[in-house]
Amino acid sequence: MKDLKHEKTLAAKEAVKYLSNGQVVGLGSGSSAYIAIGEVGELVKNGLDIKGVPTSEKTRELAESLNIPLLKIEDVDSIDITIDGADEFTEDLQLIKGGGSFLLKEKVVASLSKQEIIITDSTKKVEFLGKFTVPIEVIPYAQNYVLAQIQKLNGTGKIRLAEGKPLITEQGNVLIDGDFGLIQDPALLAGQLTRIVGVVEHGLFIGIATTVIMGVDDDVVIFNK
Repeated sequence: MKDLKHEKTLAAKEAVKYLSNGQVVGLGSGSSAYIAIGEVGELVKNGLDIKGVPTSEKTRELAESLNIPLLKIEDVDSIDITIDGADEFTEDLQLIKGGGSFLLKEKVVASLSKQEIIITDSTKKVEFLGKFTVPIEVIPYAQNYVLAQIQKLNGTGKIRLAEGKPLITEQGNVLIDGDFGLIQDPALLAGQLTRIVGVVEHGLFIGIATTVIMGVDDDVVIFNK
């Protein structure tokens, strides 16, 4: 049995080596990112001078508990480096993200970042994206329309539930988990989803990541753009 938390921790320790004084650092969301934030907190405790930009309220609370200085997204023009996780990735650094429901803020922060470093365990690497569903953030008014449009793209969609009710994101939207099977052309699908009226954002991160650091047993493997 692989120790996936150990693999994520190795990746996180490698990722924080990219940090240096004076940087603005995007802080991701999800289990891998939270491990990295813990590593960042240790560095700050030992004198690293950075400022973080959180991608969710949970991230903000964790960073504050570790005394990581924070900036609001509206107060930054660019971010030097972001460390985040992913649900799936390919060798050419295409990603599916959003399993934790924070994909919109994650993509905004990623898009502002000069470097987007993704940390994962060894189960996240795939030949083709699509085993994991594609999260699609949608305004509630348009949810039925978007579900119908997903069918026209030869996919199926389900509204994500939490405690039996539609999960509501931090922006007040619903999430549809789209199943398109193995995705042969993620960039094409990303564009098709973006053009659906009512879609706020989706979890296909294409051409955004610059580095993926994957923990494998007691080592790390690094994939660069």
